[in-house]
Amino acid sequence: MSSRRLLKAGEAIREVVASSILTELRDPRVRGVTVVGVKVSPDMREAKVLVSVMGDESQEQLSLRGLQNAAGFLQSKIASRIDTRHTPRLQFVVDKGVHHSLLVGEILEKIKHERDADAADSVGESLQELEAVDVEKASGPPPEEESTQDQQAE
Repeated sequence: MSSRRLLKAGEAIREVVASSILTELRDPRVRGVTVVGVKVSPDMREAKVLVSVMGDESQEQLSLRGLQNAAGFLQSKIASRIDTRHTPRLQFVVDKGVHHSLLVGEILEKIKHERDADAADSVGESLQELEAVDVEKASGPPPEEESTQDQQAE
């Protein structure tokens, strides 16, 4: 089967599963679940449903058990809405991509704050150096320079 056809089938399965979880599934264990994608085997007999679960590790495991128990119901919804020779057997897998992207975002924010703090410190040091130079200029040139300037004037 062509990869384009598998992608279209995967997207159709994703839409059916996502809408069924959202509107028809009444299992209280399945909360905060987002269907991220579906990977279909070349023979269309199996499909891995990638889900993202809001919550901690225990909530993820609870939601996965609820989804596995509802797999037959979801497969019947797929069979009624999509005309295929074989209805794929659903396997649910937690997709850690969203979690990893949130962690990367937090790390980048920390780095940004550290750089801003370092930049503010270096600006403060530069201002102190400029103030020191301004104080030296205000007090006038050193005595040796005055004598050389007098000699040049003559």
